[in-house]
Amino acid sequence: MRRLITALAISFGLAQAAHSLDSSQGPLTVTPVVTGLEQPWGAGFLPDGSILISERGGRLLRAGPGQGVQPVEGVPPVYAQGQGGLLDVLVPSDFAETRQVFLSFSKNQRRGAGTALGRGTLSPDFSRFDSFEVIFETEPGFSGGRHFGSRIVEAPDGTLFLTVGDRGDRPSAQDRANHNGAVLRLTRDGAAPADNPFVGQSGIQPEIWSYGHRNPQGAALDLDGQLWTAEHGAQGGDEVNRVVKGANFGWPVISYGRHYSGGRIGEGTEKPGLEQPAFYWDPSMAPSGMMIYSGRLWPEWRGDAFVGSLKFSYISRLDMDGNVREVEQLESPETARVRHVLEGPAGAIWFLSVNDGTLYQVTPG
Repeated sequence: MRRLITALAISFGLAQAAHSLDSSQGPLTVTPVVTGLEQPWGAGFLPDGSILISERGGRLLRAGPGQGVQPVEGVPPVYAQGQGGLLDVLVPSDFAETRQVFLSFSKNQRRGAGTALGRGTLSPDFSRFDSFEVIFETEPGFSGGRHFGSRIVEAPDGTLFLTVGDRGDRPSAQDRANHNGAVLRLTRDGAAPADNPFVGQSGIQPEIWSYGHRNPQGAALDLDGQLWTAEHGAQGGDEVNRVVKGANFGWPVISYGRHYSGGRIGEGTEKPGLEQPAFYWDPSMAPSGMMIYSGRLWPEWRGDAFVGSLKFSYISRLDMDGNVREVEQLESPETARVRHVLEGPAGAIWFLSVNDGTLYQVTPG
């Protein structure tokens, strides 16, 4: 039986115990907003101040001021095995006009499962999808429950970036005949834009924007509209990458990590024609959701990236100005296994903890 889901937010008008977290900008207040979540994965804010939250098992929930937490009906069936399931949520910039929401999820396919992107139109009361359609799915033929990606980011021109992992099949990240280990760029209808780098090239999937990625579960635009990813590497090789059109990021030919057996990966840490990471973690911290901050509440953090760790109990803050470097680890009991980090409409930092199934809000202390 699923656990009871309750809304417990000061911002929603219900008082709940908050905790303090020390930071370079002084004390921060960490407040639980929604509790009782089962494997939360993605989230997105609606214009009315409510928030959509995906659970990997297949539920999409809406939490709003004075409304508690309610399921959204009409979500597509998902392949909820291993790391698969209902994954990311994107509320696009034109939601007020279209009421459209994009979901990424793992989908049953012949001989296995793949990463899919769907588009649904929410009812006027946001309680259900009046319509939902799968607009894209990766090339079939891969099995297992690993490395689906799969963050969705809206580009400044309205196209969509979708990250896809290598599905645990390392060589496939270098094989552009499939979509594995790639960042894809799609139109709002799920097609390949005409200016994608490999459109019209025989034997290459036209949706590919960049390739040679292992398992990018974090992605965000910086304040100039540049796409960045945070990626699970092997042991000692988690990466932050500045995503460049048409670029090969090297997996599994090059890596700063090693196999879990201790063995060497590929040909070393660099090779001509292959991109270097902007930053990598050693030891690995299992990066997931990524957000690049506007500076609204903490001006000193403007342009910095915040990345959740699924292995250690912290949110990593990265200085993105020039040489990317980790400059702070925001750590408290609440930051255990952070799946996603996002900025709220008022500039607060929000994060999803898998460890206790809670959506938290971070505000100045």
